[in-house]
Amino acid sequence: MRTLFPSLLGTLVLALLLAAPSWAGPAPLALDEGWEYRWGDSPFRSDGTPAWVAEPASPGEWKPIAFPSNPPGRGGNKHAWFRITLPEGEWRDPVLYIYSVDLITQAWLENELIYQYGHFDARGEGRFAGWPWHMISLPETFAGRTLYFRVFSDYTDIGLWGEVKLMDRLDLLHFILERSAWDLVVSAFLLLLALLAFIFALVQADRRSFLGIGLFALAAGIMLLAETQASQLLLEIPLLWDYLAAIGYYTLPVAMGLMLEHWFAAQRPTLLRRIWQLHLGYLVMAPGLALAGVIDLSSTFPPFDALLLVTLLMMFTTIVVHLGALNAEQKLIITSYGLFALLLLVDMAVAHGLLPWRRVPVSGAALGFALAIVMISLWHYRHTQRELHRLNLSLEKQVAERTRALEQMVEKLQAYSYQDALTGLHNRRYFDELLEHEAAVSRRQGTPLTLAMIDIDHFKQFNDREGHEAGDTVLVGVGRVLTHHFRDADVVCRMGGEEFVIIMPGATAAIAEARLAELLEVLSRTRFRHRDRVLGPLSISCGIATYPEHAGDPLTLIGLADKALYSAKHRGRARIETYA
Repeated sequence: MRTLFPSLLGTLVLALLLAAPSWAGPAPLALDEGWEYRWGDSPFRSDGTPAWVAEPASPGEWKPIAFPSNPPGRGGNKHAWFRITLPEGEWRDPVLYIYSVDLITQAWLENELIYQYGHFDARGEGRFAGWPWHMISLPETFAGRTLYFRVFSDYTDIGLWGEVKLMDRLDLLHFILERSAWDLVVSAFLLLLALLAFIFALVQADRRSFLGIGLFALAAGIMLLAETQASQLLLEIPLLWDYLAAIGYYTLPVAMGLMLEHWFAAQRPTLLRRIWQLHLGYLVMAPGLALAGVIDLSSTFPPFDALLLVTLLMMFTTIVVHLGALNAEQKLIITSYGLFALLLLVDMAVAHGLLPWRRVPVSGAALGFALAIVMISLWHYRHTQRELHRLNLSLEKQVAERTRALEQMVEKLQAYSYQDALTGLHNRRYFDELLEHEAAVSRRQGTPLTLAMIDIDHFKQFNDREGHEAGDTVLVGVGRVLTHHFRDADVVCRMGGEEFVIIMPGATAAIAEARLAELLEVLSRTRFRHRDRVLGPLSISCGIATYPEHAGDPLTLIGLADKALYSAKHRGRARIETYA
């Protein structure tokens, strides 16, 4: 039965407390020689032990091999056995460390099953269970005894992979933590960078570029975290970590394709779009089929590696052809990503046995990419601060100029009477000057400006029927209702006779229509009194025109609003019409 980490938390605490550099036990011993292999699977005896570990082998059945991985002459074999005679040693708590196994294995110490990873069915086969590192506990009497490995793999590789070492348990855990520390720091840094990039993508104008950077940092951070050996100490679910590593790995070209497509937008990069869309399809399909049980996750890596090799060449060909279209920042990001991609390719070659096994510093290249992003971000921050300072100076200058303009306007207001004598509202002269001022503001700032023309319906007949004094009472009352009804920012003026106008800075036609509709409702319920006599109900007609919706020049609004008012009267009065 499997004996990997019976108490992970306790073991981890002990490792942190006791595994110090001063540990006096024997040094780890790499088992790089003395191995033998045998193709096929052993028959099992009635007591459940493999015949190959209990019966003497014929000469030539076991052949020497330098390392227990990928023996020659595989020829479609999915089963292989490896064995080694364990050396002498004075380890206090001996364990055998294996970097990885393709794909599932049993370990027999002579005729005793001491370790199993994965499930073997009646045919000696089983599904992929992940690529963790392995720690196999050994008895104190292991020296001089033969250790056998039964391996099943339908993957491109078969056997033990990476490195095999004999050492003390605490030394191993210290070794794992020490080896993983750098990757954990880089992973945390990348995940923080991804969070910041996604935040900037929400608030900055250059959203797609920040989205691509954030996606790349997130994918690289998840991949490094999932592949670091310490992750197995945090959560012992190897297949989960392999899914996370695969998703992060498969996301990298999608992120890079998004960035490149955005940077080369002027060149209409259809090829780049097709590349990241192809990888996005693979990202969804491959883990999806593996989760559904249609395929093993392990089988999705070789096709992706081949696809990645081709698409990386296509991406960098595009970069070289259009290198002149990139700015200095983008070239720095491309250079750092190129180093990252190069180390990915080296790691890929090691994984497929094209290069001898070694630890490829992918995390260092990922950190280089992250530092390039940070340097660019700091430069942008400094540049933004300078622009803000310049903008503040410009705003202060504009405020001073506007203050002087307002003072000049106050002087003009003092020189003339801008108040209508009857209603107390602003008069036509005030309206004309204010309209010019607000028109200039709207043009400069690009904000809307609305005029609403109002006329009391059938006012001449009212005067003829009720008298001019009653008419004046109505004009004063209507002016008071208008003043209370509109915003402080809106200006109500009497144009003359029974006609009023409201200047509404910043308001759209829809806002003005809603406000005037409420006004019509208010006036329908309002009754004016003259000499203790209640006057009959009154209605108004309204015309609306808005800049820039209806006019290219704000100064033409008065004519357009007057046309809309005429349309309202022509269509039956007591209504609102917007210029069309």
